[in-house]
Amino acid sequence: MTAVQPLAGALVDRYGRIARDLRVSLTDKCNLRCTYCMPAEGLPWLAGPDLLTDAEIGRLLRVAVERLGVTEVRFTGGEPLIRPGLVDIVRAASALRPRPRLSLTTNGIGLDRLAPALRAAGLDRVNVSLDTLDADRFHRLTRRDRLGAVLAGLAGAAAAGLTPVKVNSVLMRGINEDEAPALLRFALAHGYELRFIEQMPLDAQHGWDRSAMVTAEEILAALGAAFDLRPDPAERGAAPAETWLVDGGPARVGVIGTVTRPFCGDCDRTRLTADGQVRACLFATEETDLRGALRSGADDAELARRWRAATWGKRAGHGIDDPTFLQPARPMSAIGG
Repeated sequence: MTAVQPLAGALVDRYGRIARDLRVSLTDKCNLRCTYCMPAEGLPWLAGPDLLTDAEIGRLLRVAVERLGVTEVRFTGGEPLIRPGLVDIVRAASALRPRPRLSLTTNGIGLDRLAPALRAAGLDRVNVSLDTLDADRFHRLTRRDRLGAVLAGLAGAAAAGLTPVKVNSVLMRGINEDEAPALLRFALAHGYELRFIEQMPLDAQHGWDRSAMVTAEEILAALGAAFDLRPDPAERGAAPAETWLVDGGPARVGVIGTVTRPFCGDCDRTRLTADGQVRACLFATEETDLRGALRSGADDAELARRWRAATWGKRAGHGIDDPTFLQPARPMSAIGG
């Protein structure tokens, strides 16, 4: 455990972890209504004035990269593709020096149209959420009939060179848990990199049930019955996914076992919400307001100081297994992935 909070340099917490990966939520709105994320009627969205402007996002990105050592930026939501200024935000981020690696997490709807412009603006790659290949299941899960649009988005991203194209899938008991092999075959056939993610307690309804979650062990067992899986010899580092070589490689599949195989000890992430709040952990119950400081005239040094203080207070782990664990008040759509 580090004893004294640094007053300059990178984002370091008291356990010696360095946050170099910044997740930036551009909006809390989404054009799907996934059952494990929000109710059918949606949620009360943030008012326009509460959202960071494009210029404010650009300034905070500059502080993060130039003063705090951030080397990777991922744009999230809600659904970031519905942010009107997305391409300009990406372009501004790609102009920063040292240039951070830039990625986007999206549901893929409309990505086929935007992918070329995003690539030209400097985006490096995308993660696309896709939980099922069955149109009826997709409609039941998302309450929207848009599977074709997501598949088109994946193809468009690959064609534009936003590679490697990664696919994120959540399996739910009694709904799509039987699709693990089919999803992997689909990814292999198209050259996508598949990542399965354990369902996390981040739904707006606070209805998460651990017994309904398909665990990493179960996912690997299902995949292992259809493919030859061997541990990836490559160094994992701070990556959230454990990866396996499929049928001898070079293709890989990953599993992000946030609940049953936590990786908090190597976490290198910090988060900025669409309304300008810094969160040191996805499951944090406290936030640090940068929007208010920024709009009150704080200079870059003060913004960096507040961000360092927020990171210093990061807890050792998310504590999901602790009896005192409290689910964050904000759902995933309002935090950013």
